[in-house]
Amino acid sequence: MREESEEHLKLQNANPVPQEAGFFGRLIDKLGNIFAIGFLVSMSVLILEIFMRHLFNSPTLWAHETTTFLCGAGFIFGGLYVATHNKHIRVVPIYDNVSPKIKKWLDVFIYITCAVSTGFFSYAAWLIVERAIFDPQGNIRFETSGSAWNPPTPALLKLFLLIVLVGLTLQFIIYAISHLRGSSGHD
Repeated sequence: MREESEEHLKLQNANPVPQEAGFFGRLIDKLGNIFAIGFLVSMSVLILEIFMRHLFNSPTLWAHETTTFLCGAGFIFGGLYVATHNKHIRVVPIYDNVSPKIKKWLDVFIYITCAVSTGFFSYAAWLIVERAIFDPQGNIRFETSGSAWNPPTPALLKLFLLIVLVGLTLQFIIYAISHLRGSSGHD
C-alpha cells in the first residue's frame, strides 16, 4: 500500500495535471504559462513607467491600466488553473480521515456542488457581461475605463471572467464524471 502511495506521488509530480482533468485540464495547464508571462510583462510595464515618469518626466497614459488588466486576467485565470490541478479548497480534517471509497463519493459531491455553483456564477457573469458589452438598444458597445486612455478593459475582464467561470463549470463536470467512472486515484 505504501509503495503504491509513493508511486502515485512520483507520477503526480511528473505530471502536475491529474489524469482525471482530461484534455481540457491539460489545455488549461498549458495556457497557465501565458498568464505567468503576463505577470512578467506587467512588471516590465511598471518598470518602464517608473523610468518614463521619474527619469524623463514623461509618464505614460496606458501603463497602470495595462498592468491592472494583465494582473486581473491572471488572477481570474488562477481559479481555473488551481481547480484544474485539483488544488481547490477542501475540509481536510474530514477528507483525510475517511476511507478511499468515501473520499470518492465526497469528491463527486464536491465536484457536482462546485459545478452547480460555478454554473450559477456563470449566469450572473453573463448578466454583467451583457451590460458591459451591449448598449440598451442591443448594439455592441464595450464598457471603457473612463480614463484619458479609455481602453475597453473593464468589459474585456468581465467577458474573460464569464469564459473562466464556464471553463470552471466544465472542469468540475469532467472531474465528477471521471470520479463516477472510477478513474480517481482513490480506488
